Amino acid sequence: MTPALALREVSVRRGAGLVLDRVNLDARSGEVLGVVGANGSGKTTLLRAALGLIRPAAGRAELAGGEVRRLSEVERARLVGYLPQERHVGWNMTAWRVASLGAFHARPAEARMRADAALARVGLLDLRDRGVLEMSGGERARVLLARLLATEAPLMVADEPIAGLDPDAQLLALDLLREEANRGAAVVLTLHDLGLAARYCDRLLVLASGRVVADASPAQALTPAVLAEAFALDGRLELASDGAMLVARRRGGRP
Repeated sequence: MTPALALREVSVRRGAGLVLDRVNLDARSGEVLGVVGANGSGKTTLLRAALGLIRPAAGRAELAGGEVRRLSEVERARLVGYLPQERHVGWNMTAWRVASLGAFHARPAEARMRADAALARVGLLDLRDRGVLEMSGGERARVLLARLLATEAPLMVADEPIAGLDPDAQLLALDLLREEANRGAAVVLTLHDLGLAARYCDRLLVLASGRVVADASPAQALTPAVLAEAFALDGRLELASDGAMLVARRRGGRP
């Protein structure tokens, strides 16, 4: 089966340095793929290269088998929904109008219907007519998540989708992205919380200094050796039926 998203030996340079170093990735329908790594490891750069927002120095990115740089903006928008890490909104548009931008290619009535359905999923239907600049940061983040859901795209890419959310809203966001995978979408997201990454993701791609050091199930990816290399942690991942917990300390730090 053709992956919804693929990277083939992708390298990205910033000045003389490599931000990504020959990265390979496959994101498949029905799967939640988590991209994890320490700050500066290349997670956001990987997503941006995958979506054609930056040009690799080497390698290629593909959406549904087509090379990203050869696809039009409209073709890309039909294939993938994107939630960037930056949550800035420049105008005080109503929540439903912001959410409806995810369905930009649909007829107005359908876009409104999809926006309302997405706002209901994130728990903000009652605020659909409120301006997003009149909302709290967490509410605004949920409106932008609703915009992603309204795309109904076969691939959903989210950069730190739980940033700025309280614990309950974090779990809601991850539950909703899990639902998107269950309906058949490929979901790719970056996370800093390794416990939540292990709980919600089918597979983890671990980056360290722009290189892939693991690409496997959470239990196989977050080994003590990988935790030491990618996060400078002495620790282990403990998996239980009701969730996952990371038991760790900084290397050389106090227990």
